[in-house]
Parts: sequence; C-alpha cells; structure tokens
Amino acid sequence: MTNNYDSIMEADVIVVIGSNTTETHPVIASWFKECRKNRKSKLIVCDPIRIPLADEADFYLQHLSGSDAALLNGLMYVIIKENLYDKDFIEKNVDGFEELKTVVSKYDPERVSTLTGIDKNTIVSVARTYAKGPNSAIFYTMGITQHCHGTNNVRTIANLALLCGMFGRNGTGVNPLRGQNNVQGACDVGALPEVFPGYQKALDENVIKHFEKAWNTSLPSSRGKTIVKIMEDIHNSKIKGFFIMGENPLVSDPHTEHARETLKKLDILVVQDIFLTETASVADVVLPAACWAEKDGTFTNTRRSVLRVRKAVEPPGEAKADWEILLELAKACGADWKFNSPSEIMDEINKLVPQYGGITYKRLENEVLSWPCPDENHRGTPNLYTNGFPRKKAVFKPVDYREPHEWPDKDYPFLAITGRLRFHYHSGTMTRRSKTKSLINFLEIDINPKDVEKLELKEGDLIKVSSRRGSVTGQVKVSPRLREGTVFLPFHFGETPANAITALAWDETMETPAYKISAVTLEKL
Repeated sequence: MTNNYDSIMEADVIVVIGSNTTETHPVIASWFKECRKNRKSKLIVCDPIRIPLADEADFYLQHLSGSDAALLNGLMYVIIKENLYDKDFIEKNVDGFEELKTVVSKYDPERVSTLTGIDKNTIVSVARTYAKGPNSAIFYTMGITQHCHGTNNVRTIANLALLCGMFGRNGTGVNPLRGQNNVQGACDVGALPEVFPGYQKALDENVIKHFEKAWNTSLPSSRGKTIVKIMEDIHNSKIKGFFIMGENPLVSDPHTEHARETLKKLDILVVQDIFLTETASVADVVLPAACWAEKDGTFTNTRRSVLRVRKAVEPPGEAKADWEILLELAKACGADWKFNSPSEIMDEINKLVPQYGGITYKRLENEVLSWPCPDENHRGTPNLYTNGFPRKKAVFKPVDYREPHEWPDKDYPFLAITGRLRFHYHSGTMTRRSKTKSLINFLEIDINPKDVEKLELKEGDLIKVSSRRGSVTGQVKVSPRLREGTVFLPFHFGETPANAITALAWDETMETPAYKISAVTLEKL
C-alpha cells in the first residue's frame, strides 16, 4: 500500500475494484463503512460479483470479468475530456501524458459501456466523483491481478491515480491489499525471482557484486523462475527436485490434475509446513514447521509496517521454526551460516535491505515502523511519495484493453470465477481443521436465480462444473449477486478443487495465473 491505515479515514472517495474486501479483508472493509458513515465519503465498488460492500456503495459497477482496463481507460477518457485532471501535478511529477491521452481517446463511454456492460452515464458519474475527490484512494486485490493481462490492469490503476494527482496525501494512493500474512515481508527480503533483498535487480552487475561480497559466494547473473514456470519445467523434466514451504499447489495451483501429474515427475518433493496438506501428503519428505505462535520473528503487513511476534508456546513434536530448518539444511549443504536467533537474521536484513536499515528489534519493542526506514534516526514512512517520486518523475504507462484468454461459447456457455469465502483462508490448511460447526465445509457453487430456473435446478442440487481442463462437483447455491451466465466457486476444498477447471494461462509480465475467467458448462447430477 502506498498509504497507511489511518489514511483511509481521510479519504473523500474510496474506490474498491477487484476486491471482495468484506469477506477477505473484513477489518479494512469495516473502516470503509465507518469512513462513509462518519465522514460521508463516497464509496465506489467495481466487481463482477456483487460483494456485500456493494450494499453500502454510492456506485456499484458490475463490470464483465476481465474488462477492468477498459473501464479504467473509460474513466480517464471522461476526466481528460472534461479537464478534471491535475495539470500542475502532472507537469511537475509525471511524464508521458500525451501518450496516455492518445490511448484513452479510444475509450469513450459508449464503447466502454459495450466492453464492460456498465451504463455510460454511470461511467461519467464515477469518473467525475473520483477526479473531484479531493482525496481519492483506490484499493484492489486479486480480482485485478489474476488475469492474463493483470499487470496491465495494475498499470491502468496507477495511471488513473497519477492523472488526478492522488498520491502523497492522506486519503489517496494505490493500495493493493495483500492476501496472506507476511507476503509483503517475503517480497521485501527477496522472495521474488527477479530481485535480491530490497527489490535490487537480479540482473544488475553492481547489485550481484554487492551481494557476492556480502555473502562471500558467487551468484548467478540470471533471473529466477516463478511458480508457474517452475511447474512447467518440472513437467518438461528440466527440474528434478522441488522444495515447497507453506504452499499447497495441489489446491491452489491452476489446472489441478496437471499440477498433480507434474509433481509425480519429480525425483524428490520436500514440503515444509505446519500441517499435512494435500501436497505434503504426496511428498517424499515432510519437514514439520512451527506456526506463528510457536516462534519469534517479524511480520511485515500490507501497509509496510514491520511487527514483532513472540513465541507463546513451544512447537509440538519435532516441529521447528522455519529459520532453524533452513539453517540446518544450509549447513548440511556446506554453508557456513552462523545465525543463532531471528534477531541476528534481522541484523543482516538491516545491512542489506536499504528500506529496513533503521528497523531493529530494539526499536520494534516500542514502535510500529513502516518502510522505508533507512536509519535508526528515521521515523518510518506511513505514506509514500509525499515529497515526489524516487526517480524524480513517474511515467504514465498507457495500455489497451485486451480480450481474456478464453470466453464462454456454445460448448462452454458459462463464465466461472474462483475466489475466497469469509469462513476459510486460502487452501483451507488451517481453517478447515477448525471444529467450529458453523463453517462451510463443502463446495457450494453460486448460480444466478434465472440460470437456476433455466437449468431446472434448486438450492442444494448436486451439479458438475466442467471446463476444457477438468470437472468439479458441488452443491447449487442460488445467488442473485452474480450476472446471468456467471458462476462462482470458492477454491478452499481439496477434495473438490475448484482449480480443476482453471487454465494454464497467466499474465505475460508477472506470470500470475488467470484464475478469474474459465469457460464452463453445468450439468445436473
């Protein structure tokens, strides 16, 4: 997030796009509601599924899945045509305005209405509302990124915020809500294929030399691989061994049957986890890990704040903290690592990650610090870009709307979207072990009432959803929150994996799987 949580309460306009915030980030959603109630802020919700937050919204845009870039370009068309953009901010802070103007000139409200299914007058009203703010903030999650053109969707969000000068103040910003605890921290310290810790480029010779000196070893001068490319190389017998930490690809990866067959090709599969997941069940070696309450360390949350966690109980059986397991493995491979505690690991992070330079265990005892925090005299950075951009000027990256990788046709006439429920977390590794009776513990498939009637179905009927990749069976849930022709499947259930129907298709830049669009057919059982 470019802005911190307090900033939400100063937003005059809140835009939520591609995020079921009420169910997946309920605390943040409650702040949206509070802001609207107490501050009379305008709330704009854009999502193919009518999420609960839409009931609170001033504008709800139920656009077609995958049409986000067209919608956002349409908003910018109106803003530029009506001279609502921030000319002073752009002149001082952003390059590439003429190129942006040329691209979005093709997205008049009439055309965008056809591409998105949204009334043209609503497009105009939403554009005016966001641009006039005066402080407008955008929040998004995987409804934006999990498409073949997800990176373009994010670029278009950034373009919209830059166009209206919505950076560097409370109540503004571009704010992706992270989907899992500490995913932000993992990225910060280098758990991405194209960077070293601190987002330092893996292909930069000076960066490579810097880390070779720090770690007293030679390092490859090549980019790493994303999960989808790793699975592709395993399938093609280019990778023989796979070490998985805290991930459950047999539930969360696209095209479940392909993932299952791919893992069978390995010479060795090692899984490090706190429970015996579906993936751990087929591993050659399972390394039992401690959960968050059983170890010391830090987490970095979605607003870039680094938080201390302290061991409350001892880990059960042979379970160990992740860092202890990795340390033992490294030593077994010949590395001379001498870490004795998480605080010593944080000392190295302080030295090698510029954004974490001043974030020490001692300070975290009494402070909440958000990076960048370059030294121990720095107070941290709640909001980014308050004094401009690091490269002096940002750059508009205009993109055209591009059609999804597939779309419903006569053979597969329905559009399926996968996602999460309020009751479960990701692949259900933890939440499905809860003994709470009220949790949903089977696959319910949301279907529009008119489609239910056409197919002569009723609530609770057993149906099979099939795509060109595979099938999954679940119970009918009659749901008016969906457009006709669209179904929704939560992906938490390993015994009936929704990802059996999703495609081996991903974003061309970041290689994020395209989970949000699958052409399917429905069959009553």
